[in-house]
Amino acid sequence: MTTPQEELLPGTRRALLHRIAVAQAEGRAPSLVATVVRGGRAVWHGSRTSVDGHGPDEDVQYRIGSITKTFTAVLVLRLRDQGVLDLNDPLEKHLPGTGAGEVTVAELLAHTGGLAAESPAPWWERTPGTLRQELTDVLGEQPFRHPIGRRFHYSNPGYTLLGALVEKLRGAPWEEVLRREVLEPLNLRRTSVQPQAPHAGGWAVHPWADAMLPEPAEDLGRMAPAGQLWSTTGDLALFAAFLAKGDDRVLGARSVQEMHTPAAPAVVVDLVDGATYGLGLQIQHRDGRVLVGHSGSLPGFLANLTISVADDVAAVVLANCTSGPLLADAGADLVRIVAEAEPRIPDPWQPLAEVDASVMELVGQWYWGTHAFGLRLMADGVVSLEPLSGHGRRSRLRANGDGTWTGLEGYYAGELLKAVRRPDGSVSHLDLGSFVFTRQPYEEGSSVPGGVDPEGWRGIG
Repeated sequence: MTTPQEELLPGTRRALLHRIAVAQAEGRAPSLVATVVRGGRAVWHGSRTSVDGHGPDEDVQYRIGSITKTFTAVLVLRLRDQGVLDLNDPLEKHLPGTGAGEVTVAELLAHTGGLAAESPAPWWERTPGTLRQELTDVLGEQPFRHPIGRRFHYSNPGYTLLGALVEKLRGAPWEEVLRREVLEPLNLRRTSVQPQAPHAGGWAVHPWADAMLPEPAEDLGRMAPAGQLWSTTGDLALFAAFLAKGDDRVLGARSVQEMHTPAAPAVVVDLVDGATYGLGLQIQHRDGRVLVGHSGSLPGFLANLTISVADDVAAVVLANCTSGPLLADAGADLVRIVAEAEPRIPDPWQPLAEVDASVMELVGQWYWGTHAFGLRLMADGVVSLEPLSGHGRRSRLRANGDGTWTGLEGYYAGELLKAVRRPDGSVSHLDLGSFVFTRQPYEEGSSVPGGVDPEGWRGIG
């Protein structure tokens, strides 16, 4: 249920409406519906339609295509979190006999398994799933197009395999597992494998004439985990809130953050576009912000879900046409409009509940050679190490409970930070992955590798 639209300023609401009106008119979509999420709740809903008086609301179903893949990825990560599998497991360990068994679970999630983008002909999106009843029908005789693990290559058969993996390990159909483990806990009552009224019909709009043709709505059968679902902007708003911060009933915050993390090598064109892929989520750098989410398309339908975690804003845009409106652009613009017009108000600063004197001894300025850094104590036992010049290697580090910290990001991700003490207990230096940080640049008497010239610092003369 949407919250009152008055929560957004009138100017913001008009800008949002204008943006989707342009998308529907210029994209020649029979209908287009959108929702904006802020603070974990839907705060705006809008729609445009070619039929007067029949604007869809947040309860009308549209087919969401490959956004289905994100739901499937959540199911797989649940299996990992419950210890049923490891992401580095080869598929063959759990689902033998596919002909693609050497590909790992992680590579399937990130589309780096080298598999073909599509199943063999005929065009699977416009033909009955009964034509592809077995995984061999989906993969074909030559399932690979690239060396495994070397590059990102989007693969619908890959997510078909992940759906089959879920079925094998749960002992139940993919749609039943999805309903029990994701849809019901998140209260996604209007997300389903088959359309449920009220739902939009899918249309093809002629590229050279303002004329329409109805598109078939095929049951994808085995390939359902790659693109079968129908949903609403209301349900996808709830799903976006979950994907932003996690929900321990389904998938915790750390695993959701893992989905946001790039997991696929980027080719040059992807670097130019600022795009990559995580575990079941597309990632894009756009307008100075990082956006995560997924797009979807099937004959007759387009869909997009876009989230800016930093801005705490998400957008869902759905349309019932095969091509035309650029929903990824529209979704990114809806997020930008809200983020720029009504920037997120930060939570109040709060001091630490308690201060560890042994950590306080370490905060402040340190030097790696001649590079100046600042070590700051933050909430939850996290420390941040940042170059004082504003440029260079930086990282947050998580406390391990034994006086050491592990890097969370950047160059120092996974590296260990520890304080090295003298016999009298005072701190000599910091050791971060073998790098020595001292209180003064090349401090005399400190354990600087290679030693310090005994004549000390000098001028040119």
